[in-house]
Amino acid sequence: MFKPLVLAAALSTLAAGATAADGIKVGMMTTLSGPGASLGIDIRDGFNLALKRLDKKLGGLPADVLIADDAQNPETGKQIAERFIKKDKVDIGTGIVFSNIMLAVGPAFFNTQTFYVSANAGPSQYAGAQCNPYFFNVAWQNDNLHEAMGKYMQDKGIKKAVLLAPNYPGGKDALAGVKRYYKGTVADEIMTKLGQLDYAAEIAQIRAANADALYVFLPGAMGVNFIKQYAQSGLLKKTPLYAPGFSADEDVVKAVGPAMEGIYNTSHWYREMDNPTNKQFVADFQKEYGRLPTLYASQGYDAALLIDAAVKQVGGKLDNKAALRKALETVKAPTTRGEYRFGPNHYPEQAYYLREIVKSADGSVSNKYIGKVADKLADTYVGECKMQ
Repeated sequence: MFKPLVLAAALSTLAAGATAADGIKVGMMTTLSGPGASLGIDIRDGFNLALKRLDKKLGGLPADVLIADDAQNPETGKQIAERFIKKDKVDIGTGIVFSNIMLAVGPAFFNTQTFYVSANAGPSQYAGAQCNPYFFNVAWQNDNLHEAMGKYMQDKGIKKAVLLAPNYPGGKDALAGVKRYYKGTVADEIMTKLGQLDYAAEIAQIRAANADALYVFLPGAMGVNFIKQYAQSGLLKKTPLYAPGFSADEDVVKAVGPAMEGIYNTSHWYREMDNPTNKQFVADFQKEYGRLPTLYASQGYDAALLIDAAVKQVGGKLDNKAALRKALETVKAPTTRGEYRFGPNHYPEQAYYLREIVKSADGSVSNKYIGKVADKLADTYVGECKMQ
C-alpha cells in the first residue's frame, strides 16, 4: 500500500506545482532620463500599446508592469534589478536600452532563474560564450545593423570611411560589426564618451581625414546633437553620413529636421512592412501617442507579443521554468516583422533593410524603405554559445 500512496503524493505535488498563476509581474527597467531617454520611452510606449491591445493581459494572465528608470547608470540598474527580483518577485524582466547596463544586471536575473526578454540591448557576450537559458533577445545582436550597413557600404564601393561610436560595449560591437563587412580603408576610428553632446573636436578629426563617407552610431540625444552640429559644419555634403537605424530613426529625424534628408540607414524593421500586425501597430501608435513609431517602439511591442504567446503556450504556468523556456525558444507569434524566430543562442534570425530619409510632398522628412540588404546575416558569436 505504501508505494501507491507515495506515487499519489508525488503526482499531487507535481500538479500543485503546475498550477496556472493568478497574474504575471513584469519588471521593465529602461532609460527614461538623460541623453538616452527617448529610446526607453519608445520601448515603454510600444510595450504598453501591445498590452492595451491584449486587454492588459499576457498569456491570459492579468499583467502588472513595474516601470523603473535606470538613468543610463549601471549601478542604478543593479539596484533596480535587486528590488525587482527580491522584493517585487517579478516573473520576467525587459526594457533595458544600453548593453553596459544589461551586462551589469544580467547575473541578478540569471542566478535566480528569472527570465529576461530584451527589447533592445543585445551584447555580444550574451550571444556567445556567456549565452544563458534565461536570456532572450527580441531585437538584434549589437553588431547586426552595423554589419548590414558595412555590407551596403562595401557593395556601394566606398573606398575610405571614418567610423564613430560611443566608448561602451554597444559602441565597440558596432564598429566591429561595420568592419566585419566593410573592407575599404578606415581613415579614422573615433570613440566618444557615452552621453557626450558636444562634438566639435570629433568633427575637426573627420574634416582632417578627408574620407568618402562617415559611419555614425550615436543613439538618442547623442545622435541628434551630432547630426545637427555635423550639418552646421558643412561636411554633410562633402562626407556623406551613413548610420544604423538607431541613429536615424523618427525621433532623431523629428529633432533634427530637413538636414537629415538623403541619409541612408539600416534596420530590421521599417514602417511600411506589409503585414497585419505591423499595420495595426503603426496606426495604433500614431493614434495613441501622436508621433511616428521608431524601431525601439516596435521592439517593445514585439517583446510583449512574444511574452504573451509563450505564457499562453504554457497555460499560464509560470513556475514551470523548463516549459516556459521551451515555449520562448519555439514561440511562433505574428510580430511587426512577421513571424518571429529565435536562433540557438536566443537571438533573432531575421532580414535587414535599407532606409533613406526623404522629404514628402508636405515638406516633412521621414524614413522610406529602399530595399533588402540581407535575408540573414551570419551570427558571428553563436559558435561560442554552449547553451545548457
